[in-house]
Amino acid sequence: MPTDAPRKPADPVIVNLRNRAHGLSLNARIALVTVASAVVAVLVAGAISYPLIRQAAQQESLGNLQRLADATAVALERQPGPGPDQIPNRLANTLRSEDITALYVPRGASIPGLFGAGDFVRLQAGAVLDGQVSYAGDEVLVAVRALTDGNAVVLTQPVQATGRLALAALARFAFALLVGAALAVAFGLLLARRLTRPLRDAAQAAKRLGAGDRDVELAVTGPPEIAELNEALNELRRDLAISEGRQREFLLSISHELRTPLTAIRGYAEAITDGVVPVSEISAKGAIVQSEANRLDLLVADLLDLARLDAVDFSVSIVPVDYAAIATAAAAVWRDRSEREGMELRLELGASSIQGRSDPTRVRQIIDNLCANALRVTPSPGVLVLHVSAPQPGWVKIEVRDSGPGLTPDDCRVAFEPAELYSRYQGIRRVGTGVGLALVGRLSTRLGGTAHAGSAPEGGACFTIYLATNLGI
Repeated sequence: MPTDAPRKPADPVIVNLRNRAHGLSLNARIALVTVASAVVAVLVAGAISYPLIRQAAQQESLGNLQRLADATAVALERQPGPGPDQIPNRLANTLRSEDITALYVPRGASIPGLFGAGDFVRLQAGAVLDGQVSYAGDEVLVAVRALTDGNAVVLTQPVQATGRLALAALARFAFALLVGAALAVAFGLLLARRLTRPLRDAAQAAKRLGAGDRDVELAVTGPPEIAELNEALNELRRDLAISEGRQREFLLSISHELRTPLTAIRGYAEAITDGVVPVSEISAKGAIVQSEANRLDLLVADLLDLARLDAVDFSVSIVPVDYAAIATAAAAVWRDRSEREGMELRLELGASSIQGRSDPTRVRQIIDNLCANALRVTPSPGVLVLHVSAPQPGWVKIEVRDSGPGLTPDDCRVAFEPAELYSRYQGIRRVGTGVGLALVGRLSTRLGGTAHAGSAPEGGACFTIYLATNLGI
């Protein structure tokens, strides 16, 4: 291609997809999702755990307060004439450091707003007054111990003071969560790289396939999705190799088919131009040139139809048709050609008139290509059968059978692929270019039907076409 050839404008859809592709890579997205999940998990765990940690801290503080109350009661019991000033300095310092207040309650006294005299009477009887209560507008923890002389000691600690324990526990918990989040982030990055590596390999393989490299082979390993993707790319490579091989065979067959009539035309044209051909034979040689030119014209027309069948501008004119009449007209032409080849053509009609709606030109094109193929491959003497019937409402069946060499089951599967049979039997038996059968298969689909290949009771091949008879309704 010339380097100064104008470039085709980019498809807006493709441009849009390319612009979108400039966003975050899959690797980055997996890492971000992992980080976000870890952060959310930390926040949720902290929100759920904080009340539990605070409650546990309060329980621990109450237990500590109860132990200090026991120690205080023992210390006062050891002092002669116990009183509020008899608490040892070391224990008093411990109480002050924990924001704990010690109250000495003589027998029969009370603590307004906290305990009445009856509470201390019950305490002497073995009641337990420890716990969390409201005192002076604040929530406090209390631990009460009875002394042997009927007095009592009360330790109080504001609930707010227990928050230090809760914060310390929460800090330890948060540190553990952060360590877990960091490990999750590291694992997410590692996982992202591990997951995206096969995708990058697949992308590189796809690029190599697009560049024409057919030696690409991906290992079908890893997660099922990645293995399935790699297997699909491997199948694509094999299918591309097969398709390109068929294309090469098709081009070889077409070039051979075109060269034969061209050689004849060129040879006779040069002979006539050089005056080698006698004047009396010019007319006959000209007829041969015209026949070969018509053969070329038919081949080129079939190639154009085959190339345009999948295009929107392929013409199909749906009109009322009589399939029996089309088959009768085609049989008249092919009977003469068959007789010249030493063949017998039989026409089988399911009814004298088979009405429907279709394109009569394309229907005739299907019949002509099938008959030409059968006549080409069947040795003389032989038989060629054209069968047309309506097996059920809405469908017409067109069948061409011959007594030729026939097809194997594997041949039947690829009979309508361009040049497939040509590549298999070139040099073994008479074959065409593969254009005719390929055109039959595509035309059948375009006319709402299907094409099948199989074995004929006459010993050769059987090509069966089913066409819808209600097209355009």
